[in-house]
Amino acid sequence: MSLPKNSHEIRTLETVYRAFPIAPSSKGRKIIARAFEMARIAHDGQTRASGVPYVQHCLATAEILAGIGMDARTVAAGLLHDVPEDTEVTLETIQKEFGRDTARMIEGITKLGKMKLRGDAEDFKLENWRRMFLAMGEDIRTVIIKLADRLHNMRTLEHLKPEKQQRIANETMEIYVPIANRLGIGEIRAALAENAFKYLDPENYQKTKKISQEMLSKKSAYLKRALEEMKTLLKDKHVKYVDIHGRAKAIHSLFLKIQKHDGDVNRVYDIIAVRVIVPDVTSCYEALGIIHRRYRPMVGRIKDYISLPKPNGYQSLHTTVFGPEGQILEIQIRTQQMHDEAELGIAAHWLYEERKHKSWRAYLDPRKKNDDISLEVKWARQLREWQKDLGNNPDEFLEGLKVDFLKNHIFAFTPKGDVIELPEDATIVDFAYAIHTDVGNTAVGARVDGKMASLDTIVRNGQIIEIVTDKNRTKPNTNWLGFVKTSHAKGAIKRQNKKEE
Repeated sequence: MSLPKNSHEIRTLETVYRAFPIAPSSKGRKIIARAFEMARIAHDGQTRASGVPYVQHCLATAEILAGIGMDARTVAAGLLHDVPEDTEVTLETIQKEFGRDTARMIEGITKLGKMKLRGDAEDFKLENWRRMFLAMGEDIRTVIIKLADRLHNMRTLEHLKPEKQQRIANETMEIYVPIANRLGIGEIRAALAENAFKYLDPENYQKTKKISQEMLSKKSAYLKRALEEMKTLLKDKHVKYVDIHGRAKAIHSLFLKIQKHDGDVNRVYDIIAVRVIVPDVTSCYEALGIIHRRYRPMVGRIKDYISLPKPNGYQSLHTTVFGPEGQILEIQIRTQQMHDEAELGIAAHWLYEERKHKSWRAYLDPRKKNDDISLEVKWARQLREWQKDLGNNPDEFLEGLKVDFLKNHIFAFTPKGDVIELPEDATIVDFAYAIHTDVGNTAVGARVDGKMASLDTIVRNGQIIEIVTDKNRTKPNTNWLGFVKTSHAKGAIKRQNKKEE
């Protein structure tokens, strides 16, 4: 399963139908066909900057949505996403023809279309940001459609003027790439980042692409041998596998990894990696044990994201070994569902509900608290409370947005084993407030992995942190505002001090 890549192909309804991992029902095909007909008539006479009929963009967006397993109504909304804004057809007409559900998605997309990024923080429009994230909290499909729309726009960016290319590429890298990452949609995140990188830093893009191509050429024969050896190894030990294949690291991710290692590409071990897809979780650990018995693992390079998934829901076992012929090789082991969710993120839930012939509507009910999707977009729904803390200060809102929601997140633990999720570079005070406001307000010190640490210490992934409190303390130290990172901690400190005063 992969995203359609040819952005210049002439698309038809059949192109969209072929993109579905599971063929849509006859009812689904009829909904999509009706949506296409409305989009075709509404956009008649309109063309893109490339000169092709505008409806081709609608079809391309729909094809991407179909490719990641979205349901027929979401694909239909993708076909119609620009109709109310760019044509004379109204939302009321769409609602009458397709129902409130489809109209609501398109209404959300119309609001998102008003969001613009023009470089500096001062240029952000606070209200547009709030609309975007409120839409995300209300119906996550709205944002998934917007990501598909943006991906096709990025793939056809060469037809625009250079200054517009820069603005759109910058907006994509600053906003859409982190959102795709936060939703766990790896394929769309990588594709958006690569296309934005190409325009924002063409020199480094070409250099990194050349490095990737050279490594792929040099290692292709070795990778083929390694894959065959891995298949034989698991087969001999009677461990079933669904698939074993190689994957090349995405261009932008590779560039960031090379930068992290001071430009030394030889220290990047996962330019090419082996993916082992097995039937169940037990087989993941069995395969890991068998691989480690054959190939010596590198110390400190084993990561268990199954027991402790990443904040965006990613699950897999990662290990780096001295593989066949002693060459360093990264191996990722996961189930088919974990693989689909790593590539498609939250969109994979629609795919799995379709496979099980269950209704996906239950996943969209904000009143439900314990289902998978509710948990995965908990951060989006928290925005309403978070915005109250920030008031109407645009600078604080933007800073909080970047830190709390778009920055990479880590996990740390309380001594009882409770998992606390924090943005990178968060401090012990942020950790304390994430446990409970009272713990933050009365914090006087901390032990990190058993050793005393100051409250401004930055929390690292996987650390065990014990907060030392003093119940006689009545208010937090206002100096903490100089180093805390999360909006929750900042808001709590300000509120408690105001209350004490």
